Amino acid sequence: MPYYYSLGQKPQKRHTQFRKPDGSLYSEELFSTEGFSNDYSLLYHVYPPTQIIRTENPVDVAPRIAEEKMLKHRSFEGFNIKPAADFLESRIPVLVNNDVHIVLASPQKSLLDYYYKNADADELIFVHEGTGTLKTMYGDLPFSYGDYLIIPRGTIYQVDFNTAHNRLFIVESFSPIRFPRKYLSKYGQLLEHSPYFERDLRPPQNLQTHTEKGDFLVRTKKKGVLYNIHYAGHPFDVIGWDGCCYPYAFSIHDFEPITGRVHQPPPVHQTFEANNFVVCSFVPRLFDYHPLSIPAPYNHSNIDSDEVLYYVDGDFMSRKNVTRGMITLHPAGIPHGPHPGTVEKSIGAKETKELAVMVDTFHPLMLTQQAIEIEKPGYTESWIE
Repeated sequence: MPYYYSLGQKPQKRHTQFRKPDGSLYSEELFSTEGFSNDYSLLYHVYPPTQIIRTENPVDVAPRIAEEKMLKHRSFEGFNIKPAADFLESRIPVLVNNDVHIVLASPQKSLLDYYYKNADADELIFVHEGTGTLKTMYGDLPFSYGDYLIIPRGTIYQVDFNTAHNRLFIVESFSPIRFPRKYLSKYGQLLEHSPYFERDLRPPQNLQTHTEKGDFLVRTKKKGVLYNIHYAGHPFDVIGWDGCCYPYAFSIHDFEPITGRVHQPPPVHQTFEANNFVVCSFVPRLFDYHPLSIPAPYNHSNIDSDEVLYYVDGDFMSRKNVTRGMITLHPAGIPHGPHPGTVEKSIGAKETKELAVMVDTFHPLMLTQQAIEIEKPGYTESWIE
């Protein structure tokens, strides 16, 4: 939940008359991802957001599962996902379960010919390569390398890239993406020990109210099906809004690492949480300062979670043969740890420049056919000395 924010024009009191210059009423919409029981925003539209003029045949876009059950470490070359011009066609699901879909994308062109809405899932879009602007009914969110874009489900958006080569790591969450409870006061403020602060969050800006009428295609995903829905009014016709449910940006470069005398466990890197999974940020940081410390992580048993690491940049001292955009999957049920030789090599190191995003799920992940196509063989046996 971001903090309360407001843009544009609004009536003094909610659910009251708010009239246009011509005397007709603006159309109020309550926007929430959990009904009437949690965070929400109130948006004021020039036209009712319900004016559908036609629909088209739906398209099945559900992930194609290749392996539902498995118990071995896996590695995938994420940058082997082929670029595609269209934003939606570029999105390739690789690891999925009922709580979360992990998706790779390399779109070459901006999403400006139509609008997109994920009606099922909040989206976390991590920008690995590329710059541009996320355009929504709430306003604009400029983005660049290292940004997390958090988009509540149901948000209608477009993406305007400034670049032709773009790489995105996307997490689709079937429950709201939140700040970790351990970072929040009982009133919802980020606490002093949190590794980031409200000031680090970037809300939408530059709200532009579009009053065009016509035929506007909003491609809407629901239950693995893409519906083409045409509306009579421009989706970005909002004159003003306020509340606590809206898209925002947070840069991984603004995450302040928590360090100690000895190696700190992964929960200190936690950045977001949702139902049955968490997201962590591994950022450049000083290593442990106990005189006998071992900077490399210790072996640990994955008993109740699948661990996914997406390698962004830098030198990963606990892993060999790491490439940018690589994904490793360490499933629940078998231990994993640093590669042979990396423990001794890490002793005496003062800092790391690594940058990575981790997703830990508490239900097993399934591999898609596209994941099998980019798998790097031999990773399971890479701990043999």
